[in-house]
Amino acid sequence: MSFNFDRNGVAITGAGFCVPPSLLTNDDLSKTLETSDEWISKRTGICQRYIAGEPMATSDLAAKAAAAALSRARLSPEEIDLVIVATSTPDYAFPSTAMLVKQKLDIRAPAFDLSAACSGFVYALSVGSQMIRSGAYNNVMVIGADLMSKLVDWQDRSTAVLFGDGAGAVVLQSRPGALPCFSLLGSEDGGAELLQAPVTGPISMQGREVFKFGVRIVETLLRKALTELSLNIDDIALIIPHQANIRIIEHAAEKANIPIDKFFVNIDKYGNTSAASIPIALTEAMDQNRLRSGDLVILIGFGAGLTWGVQVIRIA
Repeated sequence: MSFNFDRNGVAITGAGFCVPPSLLTNDDLSKTLETSDEWISKRTGICQRYIAGEPMATSDLAAKAAAAALSRARLSPEEIDLVIVATSTPDYAFPSTAMLVKQKLDIRAPAFDLSAACSGFVYALSVGSQMIRSGAYNNVMVIGADLMSKLVDWQDRSTAVLFGDGAGAVVLQSRPGALPCFSLLGSEDGGAELLQAPVTGPISMQGREVFKFGVRIVETLLRKALTELSLNIDDIALIIPHQANIRIIEHAAEKANIPIDKFFVNIDKYGNTSAASIPIALTEAMDQNRLRSGDLVILIGFGAGLTWGVQVIRIA
């Protein structure tokens, strides 16, 4: 289902991210796995990732990312109406990670978690945008946060090299005239077995099939978003896809006939941080002045389920 936000405009007014202090390089992994920096970087584009040690939890990173987003949006915690956290690695079965984040920041608003794996942030962003569009809320905090290291089998070369920990957050606000905006969420009719993790791990993945899905869906969603909004690629400041694998991004760009420099890529520094990857990349793009006030950005998520989503939104 798609939504053209033709009533209340929605824009991103602040963003922030947080990663743990502990850095794990490809060379570090080569000491315990039959792999090398060259093998990992060539096949994935990843050079390093950040790993959370005990007792750090998902809510700790999420709260720091949210605090940074609040600061950038020039809002106080009391001005946030709603908190949504997208995560596959909650601190507890209950209460929700979102409730823990709001308590850490003294936000006095409803809060809930949403689970859609690596698509989670785009799903949460769509929900938050529609909450604002309904007129019920004005300032919504949307967070993507995951500690993927908790689910990784560190003896499995096919997955241990891919994932990192982190959190990213944005503040959504009502902005009349912040059009056009577009959201599309969906899922495949099958494929749940291609990428799975039991509650306590480990992750299992059929890499080749996930790769083919990623390339196909990124290209498809790019074309769909541009067509629905009657835009061409020059109208878009930047494309920020889920940071799963550099080769997925490169192949999708080639198939869509879009220059690779139109895509923001930082997987080399953070690895695949699941629901956190898009807001981390978005924040870095803003920090590097690759996104400015008024710019339109395309955000594309895809992941386990198989799930997918795209959001076109303006930077305030």
